Amino acid sequence: AAFFFGITGTITMLTGVYLATAVDWPVNIGGKTHFALPDFIPITFELTILFCAFGLVGSYYASTHLFPGRAPRVMDLRATDDRFIIAIDAKQNTEHEKIDELLKGAGALEVKHNERKYLSYE
Repeated sequence: AAFFFGITGTITMLTGVYLATAVDWPVNIGGKTHFALPDFIPITFELTILFCAFGLVGSYYASTHLFPGRAPRVMDLRATDDRFIIAIDAKQNTEHEKIDELLKGAGALEVKHNERKYLSYE
């Protein structure tokens, strides 16, 4: 993904520079060509890095479903008080009594069976 975001930044910058210097405002400076590529390498590099960084941040948010303003999904509303939660996916042919005994023997204060995947503050 980073490569494609970087290529997008490079193509965007080179296209913008070409349109600005060779098509819209061609100015003859010292006999140079209108589109002298070595002059624009630093800014092309900078825009490549910028597109790559913003693209990867957007990809991260999209893949983890962490968008601004989204209500948090938690398994228990008390999860952040003073304890922590251990979630065990025990849907298929699992003896819940053995799991309960194991957790209680390890010092669990409470064992709950939750049919819903997540609770929400909404």
